[in-house]
Amino acid sequence: MKIVKVFEFEIGTELTENIQALLIKSFPGVYPENRIYFKQVPQFRFLAFNDESELVGQVGLDYRVMNLNGKAIRVLGVIDLCVSQNERSQGLGSRLLVEIDTLTIGKNIDFHLLFADNMALYLKNGYKRVENRVKWLKINDESQTTNGIGHEAISELMIKEVNEMRWTEGELDLLGYLY
Repeated sequence: MKIVKVFEFEIGTELTENIQALLIKSFPGVYPENRIYFKQVPQFRFLAFNDESELVGQVGLDYRVMNLNGKAIRVLGVIDLCVSQNERSQGLGSRLLVEIDTLTIGKNIDFHLLFADNMALYLKNGYKRVENRVKWLKINDESQTTNGIGHEAISELMIKEVNEMRWTEGELDLLGYLY
């Protein structure tokens, strides 16, 4: 198994097709069939390849500043982590999360942040569910247009503290789109 970091602007046609196929199979009926991002491109990804050089896992990452209760925080967003059906339950999802942890060491990042329907993998890897009222830029994923500003509590919100800063409940402004 090999995991590599790839910047989004470096991804060519063949790799795009492989990522797209993995995302569509991993998120059936949900993921757009004409691109490899849902609402916005991540800045980079970790891609996992098996010994036959087939793409078997991926996770997008987005680094940005957010506002937590009036204070700027530096966040690495974890986006669309998925593993091919044949490779599930073998620790690859955790390995991708460890790659993210390793990347974070000594960097100017306060938190990892994600939204998850199924939280088991993330809870096992040190993430915790938090309750905050969230504000974000609403993007229509089909038309790729801005629909306004969303503002509500989101029960799928999870974070991991990776620096000295501690998470607090209250208001979280994503200062951008919802992953």
